[in-house]
Amino acid sequence: MTDISIPAVISRRRLLRAAGLTAAITPIGLAAPMVFAANKAKVLRVGTQKGAAILMAERQERGLEALLNPLGIEVQWVEFAFGPPMMEAMRVGSVGIGLVGDTPPIFAQAAKSDLLYIAAVPSGASAILLPAGSSVQTLQDLKGKKIAVAKASSSHNLIIAALEKAGLSFSDVQVIFLTPADAAAAFERGAVDAWTIWDPFYALYEARPGVRVLAESTTITEQNSFFISSRAFVEANPDLTAKVIGELSRISDWAAQNRTEVAKLVSDGTGMALEPTERATRRYPFKVVPMNDAYARAQQEIADRFHRLGVIPAKIKVADQVWRHGA
Repeated sequence: MTDISIPAVISRRRLLRAAGLTAAITPIGLAAPMVFAANKAKVLRVGTQKGAAILMAERQERGLEALLNPLGIEVQWVEFAFGPPMMEAMRVGSVGIGLVGDTPPIFAQAAKSDLLYIAAVPSGASAILLPAGSSVQTLQDLKGKKIAVAKASSSHNLIIAALEKAGLSFSDVQVIFLTPADAAAAFERGAVDAWTIWDPFYALYEARPGVRVLAESTTITEQNSFFISSRAFVEANPDLTAKVIGELSRISDWAAQNRTEVAKLVSDGTGMALEPTERATRRYPFKVVPMNDAYARAQQEIADRFHRLGVIPAKIKVADQVWRHGA
């Protein structure tokens, strides 16, 4: 990991001052892709999602700006509802680096997008939630039920793994593909029998009256997140990519020791209530690590699962998309 000389301890005053400067989402037009292979980056567009605590802390503290602005590189932030749209924006060159769950890059690779895994974030939290009044008690009881899932997201993988664990097939349930916002609305009005979802939505809904957690991802399958970039961007900017990952690792190490501070930042930056934000932050895996064979194998298992079910048309080899700086 690249050693970057930025102070390891960040005062709350500095963080909150930065939060005031950067709380608004920067709108980025996705119709003007950058040609990474021809030129070194002058703008780094970072893809994020609501409540992605590592990137929220980084965005508010402006560490990437402090690192890259002196090099003549502007940092812009692009927020997405969930991972698949971010992968598409990255495919066309409108986003340089982004953080997503385990499944979006598999679907992107299956669609012939030339993306690279550049770092891993171990084991995030997600769950299968049940609405108030549900009679479901076990995973086996999901048979015949309507389950809200974001297609090509980590929740898509989680529900398949959960059904396999219960001895059920995908055809034994009625999967309703919905974005997180639409799934939340369907869950609230009782239009679905279960909802497979990640933090911070998980934290927002688990404490609502009558809502129960049927199962957490930790009891079903390993679920990691990944920093992803396009091969064109990384090959044109290998040292920049390494520096960015080094900075994200640094902010993650700080955040792991200052979760209360980070929860306040996330709450301020997203408008989410502090209590569920603190709950999500307590279980967030604040760790950014280099890609290795174990992470590639875990991703390959997911890819093979989707291919076995006919969800992706052809087998893919995840190891072909793993970047190791200096290798």
